[in-house]
Amino acid sequence: MSPLASFSALFAEPAGSAIRELFPYLSRPGMISLAGGYPSPSLFDAEGLAQAASQTMLQGAAALQYGATEGQPALREALAQQARDRGMQAQAADVVVTTGSQQAFDLVVRVLIEPGDTVLVEVPAYPATLQALCLAQANIVAVPMDADGLQTEALAQLLAALPAAQRPKLLYTVPNFSNPRGSLLTAERRQQLAQLALQYGFWVVEDDPYGELRFDGEDGQPLPLPPTVRAIAEQLAPAGRNPVIYLSSLSKTVAPALRVGWMLADAPMLRRCTVAKQTSDLCTSPLAQGVAACYLQSGRYAPTVERARAQYQARMQALVQGLSALPGAPIRCTAPAGGMFVWAQIDRQMDPQKLFDAAVANSVIYVPGKAFYPAQADVHTLRMSFASADVSQIAQAVQRLASAMAQI
Repeated sequence: MSPLASFSALFAEPAGSAIRELFPYLSRPGMISLAGGYPSPSLFDAEGLAQAASQTMLQGAAALQYGATEGQPALREALAQQARDRGMQAQAADVVVTTGSQQAFDLVVRVLIEPGDTVLVEVPAYPATLQALCLAQANIVAVPMDADGLQTEALAQLLAALPAAQRPKLLYTVPNFSNPRGSLLTAERRQQLAQLALQYGFWVVEDDPYGELRFDGEDGQPLPLPPTVRAIAEQLAPAGRNPVIYLSSLSKTVAPALRVGWMLADAPMLRRCTVAKQTSDLCTSPLAQGVAACYLQSGRYAPTVERARAQYQARMQALVQGLSALPGAPIRCTAPAGGMFVWAQIDRQMDPQKLFDAAVANSVIYVPGKAFYPAQADVHTLRMSFASADVSQIAQAVQRLASAMAQI
């Protein structure tokens, strides 16, 4: 009998998601997870979603049929309204619904990137982004970040130094409370990024799953966000030539199980991504889209987001204050202004692998920082999510981390 044909070179020995490979630890009894960026189940509006599902099923068999690849009209309009609320020009026709925003990014990569093409990525970066680009055989070039997000001055210097043949096709950024760093890109840097994209002719993926999770200021009022990079580019680019592809999702604010993400872009990009999506899943679940549309139209979305923001801010404060109170400050971090993540540094004399192993032995888990780098990782970093655990669990997690450090 002949052996089975071999796998493609890319999948001969593929590297899986570093975060998802932590899943076996999560099933251990008593484990407190600061690892996955999962929204808190206690904040899901299950009642409101059940009502939306019942309303959707009133359509009968029509709710169970295939739908348009671009998405259902009612949901596209509701998402376009979200974009307008965020200061962007948008009609339903400017939106394509995707199966999570990760699919949206994958579609963009499929229609733009050929092996060897240069892609700029803010670093540290979301691991699934790096995974998608590696599978596309892109030439990944890191752009450094600081507390204010992607360093646009460093980006400008990088672009000026690159030979014309190595100029990037694409740049990926999470301006609002980035994953993993939690940073907020300043308005000035957003302006510079849009100008550089137009000057050098590259696309920008502006991934924004966390923007609505903006924490309150000292006066108890939510602070405004800077304008989106796409909105800025609308003022600079000729009509129909906006280089910014805006992605967002309902996973962090409504429920991940809906698997509803979306893409806002100019028509030439949307057309190509739609064709790519046709060969991927034909269409995002029409049933899930119907539930999402009914929910967004119900008036329950805003109070759900407000409740999540308040809870996440309290949990973030518990984590940051707990870590800051540890003797000698062995884990250093700053408080993010929103989102779901704290990025931290550990003492250089501490062995990162020994710390991780000791933490797991003490029933607390986080994501080691090396997962967020395409190369030359800073292994003395780590990402902690404060979203899933409540305040009391976070206090326990900090004490377990302290015990782990005392054991190594």
